Amino acid sequence: MTRTGARTALAVAMVAALMPLSGGCTSADEQRAGDDRATRASAPSAAATAALRAAERATERAASARVRSVTAMGSLMTMSADGVLGWSDGITGTLTLTYTGGTVADTMRRLGSTSMEARYLSDAYYARMGDAFAAQAGGRHWVKYAYDDLDELAGSQGAQLQEQMRQTTPDRSVRLLLDSGDVRVVGTETVRGERTTRYAGTVDTEDDGLAAQTVDLWINERDLLVKKVEKGRTATGESTQTAYYSDYGAEVRAEEPPAHDTQDVRELLDRRANSTEPPEPLG
Repeated sequence: MTRTGARTALAVAMVAALMPLSGGCTSADEQRAGDDRATRASAPSAAATAALRAAERATERAASARVRSVTAMGSLMTMSADGVLGWSDGITGTLTLTYTGGTVADTMRRLGSTSMEARYLSDAYYARMGDAFAAQAGGRHWVKYAYDDLDELAGSQGAQLQEQMRQTTPDRSVRLLLDSGDVRVVGTETVRGERTTRYAGTVDTEDDGLAAQTVDLWINERDLLVKKVEKGRTATGESTQTAYYSDYGAEVRAEEPPAHDTQDVRELLDRRANSTEPPEPLG
């Protein structure tokens, strides 16, 4: 595998951090909708703001939840995620990620598996790759990604990856919409058997390559976020994520994988770059 090929393969595991969609320039229809909302109301309603403040406090106190989501990021990937995440001290937890479409899924198939376990710890996350990858990585299945290394390893997408990590948890999603200053009550809906109130708005971001995105939140009668939908646009096309939250307060488990079966991504890339073996294409 060439250094470029190694970076491509290892970038697949970085996408484990992409629970929320990346922000992006909204489509023309979305932008017009945002402009219309801004014209109708120059400030969010007091009722909507108060409800979201209560939801922010409730979800922050809960400190953990089961997350089930489906994310699509243009031609880059479509994936589902299922697991328990905690947010009392940074993001911790374990997710099972399944890639079903896009270039990431194609690369994962060539690596022998379209499903991957991701463990999130305070300073890094670990991605378990398939046997085909391990055969080319000294027999080790787990790859360690230090959060501080994402900028360098992911190039221009590094800042985006880190921002996505920060916006994974439900309390941050509520805060994101609150800080936008554009919040409205859509109405009441039943979501998976729970009576909820739906709130919507447009969020502007200041990250490179990102513009605005629409955010819809469904909050139950206990002030807990039940569902989230975000839509936007990135360089790879339209992006959406639908996430469901349940089992608030669930036990969070995230252990560092065995050292003998783990390799730091930097070490792995350096070994690939210095290898004298003929390059082994991914496909």
